[in-house]
Amino acid sequence: MRLGFSVHRGHIAFTHDLIMAAASFLAALYLRTASDWIPDWDLSTLALGTATFTIISATVFLSGGMYKGVWRYASVTDLLALAKAATATVLIFYLAIFLITRLADIPRSVPIINWFVLLALLGGPRFLYRVVKDRRRAARLAADGNARVPVLLVGAGDEADLFIRAIRSPDAEYRVVGLLSETGIRVGRNIHGVDVLGSIGDLDDIVGQLRRKGLSPQRLIITDHRMDGAAVRRLLDEADRLGMALARIPRLTDLKDGVADKVTIRPIAVEDLLGRPQMVLDREAMAEMIRGRRVLITGAGGSIGSELVRQVCEYGPASVVLFESCEFNLYSIDLEIARAYPDLARRPVLGDVRDAGRVGGAMAEHRPELVFHAAALKHVPMVEYNPDEGLLTNAVGTRIVADACRSNGVRVMVQISTDKAVNPTNVMGASKRVAEMYAQALDIEGAGDGGTRFVTVRFGNVLGSTGSVVPLFQKQLAAGGPLTVTHPDMTRYFMTVREAVELVLQASALGLDNPVYRGKIFVLDMGEPVRIVHLAHQMIRLAGLRPGRDIAITYTGLRPGEKLFEEILHGAEPPLPTECKGILVAAPRSVDAEELGVALSDLETGCRAHRAEAALAILRRLVPEYRPAVGAAVPTGETAAVE
Repeated sequence: MRLGFSVHRGHIAFTHDLIMAAASFLAALYLRTASDWIPDWDLSTLALGTATFTIISATVFLSGGMYKGVWRYASVTDLLALAKAATATVLIFYLAIFLITRLADIPRSVPIINWFVLLALLGGPRFLYRVVKDRRRAARLAADGNARVPVLLVGAGDEADLFIRAIRSPDAEYRVVGLLSETGIRVGRNIHGVDVLGSIGDLDDIVGQLRRKGLSPQRLIITDHRMDGAAVRRLLDEADRLGMALARIPRLTDLKDGVADKVTIRPIAVEDLLGRPQMVLDREAMAEMIRGRRVLITGAGGSIGSELVRQVCEYGPASVVLFESCEFNLYSIDLEIARAYPDLARRPVLGDVRDAGRVGGAMAEHRPELVFHAAALKHVPMVEYNPDEGLLTNAVGTRIVADACRSNGVRVMVQISTDKAVNPTNVMGASKRVAEMYAQALDIEGAGDGGTRFVTVRFGNVLGSTGSVVPLFQKQLAAGGPLTVTHPDMTRYFMTVREAVELVLQASALGLDNPVYRGKIFVLDMGEPVRIVHLAHQMIRLAGLRPGRDIAITYTGLRPGEKLFEEILHGAEPPLPTECKGILVAAPRSVDAEELGVALSDLETGCRAHRAEAALAILRRLVPEYRPAVGAAVPTGETAAVE
């Protein structure tokens, strides 16, 4: 039935176009000669010319695939196809006449007139048919418009255009009542009949005007996926104040031009609030560093380590060794990679970076060329309560991995550090500073001998990582609250895990290819710090609730080792830009690798004997800027943790 119906309509369209072709030829002659027909043409000659023009038109129309389109969805693409067909028809016909008669009986302007008339007669009915259909559909939409959710779009560009097209179907859930321009340059214009009412700064007035007209928007929808986190946070505040929900449209790749698919609006995520515009990365340099090489990743099942595994595997390494101390985490990431990259050689190794025999044996067996060292104990209060364990993993474990890299000819080891290593007030931060110092010392010591390069990358908190604030807030929200925050003034730098790992790989490629960065530390630009209490408010609102009314926020006091503000650079580390936007480089004080090695041996002895005070004394000597926080309250329950 469907096939027969389609063929029948194609015949009608083809017949229509042949009639229009014949009419265009006669109309062109008439328009050029007014009421006087060309005297040298009798009726038989005129009929022959019209028939020839029509036959040529039929051949061109059929060969041009003009009957695959649907008149109902006639578009600029169809107009271009008609223009090509008209051009080909006119050129072929009049070229043939020229070769036979030199156009002796036809004025030179007739071909041009014929082209315009033919295009108008072919395209006019098509677009008229679409206009009629659109008006009928508009009438139906107006009839049930009150059942749709009225929305106001932020952005008046390509994404808004596609969204408006996509919700034209009769079963669409939304109706767009207006557009907001981000720059204000399109105010007063419209997209598919929807007016650009003003700029984002006019949101209050525009919502008021729409409400007076009975078009009160229920949702504010962001169409520009490049909008940075600060702008999204402001819009969330404004939407909340005006009683609207905030959402995003699907990306351009999720929308289909001219197809009446159901459009699903996705809520704003925490990553949207804290994100920054995507950095332009040198992915070819990253691929060149990894492609075809053997890679080992410690802490491969953790939040950073597992994302490192995913992104490294995207670049086609020769093999990947997953080194992890937690059996379940190792099982999970190994299963994921096995499904995603079934042909990739991989080896899950259950082991602890504090075990020199296990680390050295894994490297000797698998001979990695690249090592990413992500294994660490990162939860500040837990390390504060168990300093010997934290030092053994973060400082001594890093030394064990680094020494194994040198012994086994690893090309580069990437040490992943934290902003808490800057002017540390806790054992976790100080232990990571010792790890930085050792990697830095080995990198300087190896200058000129072509040995292992040691690249250190420092960044702040990662959204969604183990023990971080976002999963805790989500858990507390699910339980009905309250959300617990240590202090109203506490701020932290945040970055999404994918963004952090991408920049780690980029920094690694920079450090490997540029000897000028030897002995320096790469610091990721984390943007503006975020107040934790503001993050709590935003997450409550994103859940459709009201802070202080539906969900309480309580303050529990600073925990052991915590400070209100984190820093990404020491005062003595003047940052310098690199060729990659988003990555800075610093040159903190360096120490002699041999002297540091002796101190680390003493530290290891104290930690393995669980003599915490002796270990902490060595730590204070190694990191003189370490100033333990005093008077910090010991938490009585779960609090907003940041790594």
